[in-house]
Amino acid sequence: MRIMRFIWQEEMAYGIVSGDNLRKIEGWPSGPYTISEETLPIKAVKVLPPLMPSKIVAVGLNYAKHVTEVKIDQTAPPAPLLFLKPPTSIIGPEEGIIYPEKSEELHYEGELAVVIKKLTRKIQPEEAPDHILGYTCLNDVTARDWQRSDGQWTRGKSFDTFCPIGPVIAMDIKNPNALKIETRLNGRVRQSASTADLLFKVEALVSYISHHMTLLPGDIIATGTPEGVGPMKVGDTVEVEIEEIGVLRNYVIMDKDT
Repeated sequence: MRIMRFIWQEEMAYGIVSGDNLRKIEGWPSGPYTISEETLPIKAVKVLPPLMPSKIVAVGLNYAKHVTEVKIDQTAPPAPLLFLKPPTSIIGPEEGIIYPEKSEELHYEGELAVVIKKLTRKIQPEEAPDHILGYTCLNDVTARDWQRSDGQWTRGKSFDTFCPIGPVIAMDIKNPNALKIETRLNGRVRQSASTADLLFKVEALVSYISHHMTLLPGDIIATGTPEGVGPMKVGDTVEVEIEEIGVLRNYVIMDKDT
């Protein structure tokens, strides 16, 4: 089942994706729900980010080949390398990624994102599937020059619009550690890998993070990006596609405050 969050007739709603249509859900995700028999064409609604979490916990350097392309010593981290992105960085599909005025090196990073189902604290890896609501696509947009100059990652990854997510929450993925992931810039493939190459698998990440902070329903874990990261410029179209989930498409736009 794939769930989409959208606006229809000035109201926010959730719906189940069925081909090119949606069936509205009443009551989801807070409790018992009913599914309407009425269908809406997806092209007629405004697609929103699938949820607004309390936090986005991101994992750095979680693919061996990405470690090689960005680290001089080429040493993989001994444990998941964590950082946070603020909820204010979230945008949905078909929205604009702002190129900040003072940055000169804006990069895409396509990633699989895990959506947490319920309060999660100090669990073991084998318990993780019961704490996962589903999965979505995420673009961990990064001002690489800010990241490099600061020596830590907060500013370079937290600007408004730096966390596109969507288009759906896929809830019936059997094995999140075996999904094809691809990032395209203006139609050209820039990243192509499989989540089978994750250094720390999904279940291990959920467990590890839950021992360092409490995860709340709707929180997102961005599992890391594969090799092939690179620059974007104003006017570019960037797409993150993940098997069994769909395509997250966004456009790089000029900072209107400049």
